[in-house]
Amino acid sequence: MGFMERYIRIVDTFNRRVGRFAMYLIFALMGVLFWSSVTKYAGSPALWTLEFAQFIMVGYYLLGGAYSMQMGDHVRMDLIYGMWSPRRKAAIDSVTVLFLIFYLCVLLYGGISSTTYAIEWGERAHSVWRPYMWPVKVVAVIGILLMLLQTVAELFRDILFLRGVSVNHASEAGL
Repeated sequence: MGFMERYIRIVDTFNRRVGRFAMYLIFALMGVLFWSSVTKYAGSPALWTLEFAQFIMVGYYLLGGAYSMQMGDHVRMDLIYGMWSPRRKAAIDSVTVLFLIFYLCVLLYGGISSTTYAIEWGERAHSVWRPYMWPVKVVAVIGILLMLLQTVAELFRDILFLRGVSVNHASEAGL
């Protein structure tokens, strides 16, 4: 039990900090898109802005994904689930989360493979700006890894709950 509780606390705390950082990427995105508008109407549009905005969005979504899961803000079909007891929810979640873990492992494998390729071959985007692709792919792999770690933490949380041990999320524990 001690290992699971420590794992949950470490992963929750780390993902909370990363997620809180990722929240502020929306302001960087707004700045880039504002600059895009200014340069467009000034008659000399910056070619890099829209693609860079897409890269920021990758970080925003993928780095914030684990935090979103931790906070329970992800999308869930609630037709029947909402009527279940917390114990039944934990039991069902502890089984269905295995599918998510498998999916994230496949994504992680593909992401690492794609990132390795991008680094080894100096992959660039097919645009006028032609930025290197490896930085955004590294961010994507980190985001997928954090989501996988958080998913395992949620599995451990459900297992502990079913055994009668309640482990609060990092935000509830004041971390």
